Amino acid sequence: MAVTLEEIASYLEHGELRYRLDHEEQRILMGIDADHIEDFLLVVQLEENGEFFKLFAPRVLAGVDEHPYKEAILQTMLSISWETKMLQWEYDPSDGEIRAIIEFPLEDATLTERQFNRCLYGLVQIVDEIAMPRLKAVMETGQDPADTAMGERLLLTLQEEAPGLLAMLERAMEARKRRGHFPGHDDG
Repeated sequence: MAVTLEEIASYLEHGELRYRLDHEEQRILMGIDADHIEDFLLVVQLEENGEFFKLFAPRVLAGVDEHPYKEAILQTMLSISWETKMLQWEYDPSDGEIRAIIEFPLEDATLTERQFNRCLYGLVQIVDEIAMPRLKAVMETGQDPADTAMGERLLLTLQEEAPGLLAMLERAMEARKRRGHFPGHDDG
């Protein structure tokens, strides 16, 4: 059964989206308006005679290959993949390309317009609204803002579940500092 580029093009037409069909490469190219990405290009590519579907944003993040916070950036990309549905990140070490992608086999099924739209709008929303502001912050500071937010949520949970525990921990840490013993450092 699978899907054809023409079927996907009809889905795009229903959504009144502009696109360019590239039969030679078996793909559709489209530009999307976005808040956090200039020239947001999306590619729909079919492989295996339309039995394998890919939707991706190529070169979504530049300058990572030689960036001083490369490890933190890549780790944040993995965290975003963990926290969201469908979206994956790919990194090509040969040229430093980073892409956001949703891909899956169709095999003997077809891709419905509803499924396609979920992939399309999900990728755009996750990359533009969630990932890019977070990744740009990591590129500037080397710190994932979600780590701070998670730590704050943990402290709030501790405060609610064990009243007084935070004050006790704070006093214990201050006492260790005064003695010159810091958590995580070797005493020897």
